[in-house]
Amino acid sequence: LNKVHGGAVAREEAFDSGEAAMSAKEQLNVAEKQAIARYAAKQIQPDDVVFLDAGSTTLMMLDFLQPGGAVIVTNGVMHAQKMVQKGFKAYVLGGMLKPGTEAIVGAAAVQGLSRYNFTKAFLGVNGIALSQGYTTPDMEEASIKSLAVERSYLSYVLADSSKFGKVAAVTICPLRDACILTDRMPDEIYLSQTIIKEVD
Repeated sequence: LNKVHGGAVAREEAFDSGEAAMSAKEQLNVAEKQAIARYAAKQIQPDDVVFLDAGSTTLMMLDFLQPGGAVIVTNGVMHAQKMVQKGFKAYVLGGMLKPGTEAIVGAAAVQGLSRYNFTKAFLGVNGIALSQGYTTPDMEEASIKSLAVERSYLSYVLADSSKFGKVAAVTICPLRDACILTDRMPDEIYLSQTIIKEVD
């Protein structure tokens, strides 16, 4: 809430307290996610060392990538399975498997991640807001995402337009720390904080 004379009014950002299971996320905004994933995959070059976050849009990126060249590290179990099925070498962080999102998290995952130096990181988020930055509901997933951004030369957030103006419980990093790939930017005010690419 914003406090005003005589009472309070709701903030523009919507707080998101929950997180859907991976199976449910895969059914949401499919066309938008595919367009974002296709564009994101084109950003990967053969000499890149890439962190691929556990998320539904990052999972779709693998549909548009071919094995060979780039080294890809992930904390997503479904991502690792898909990589193996497509003939990729699957580099997977160790740690605790989180039910629902099927992401590997925890101290062991953080320790493993801290040994890598990435050229590019591709992340999923639950919310994008001017003051709170990129957010996610889970503290342990936020730790992985934050460290991936720190360890990467370039970081991309893959987010359909429904994520703008939403806030989840834990901030990953400020908007300026990553570029946003989206289907549609709902408000140009976000351009004051970071680079945003609306994919075709």
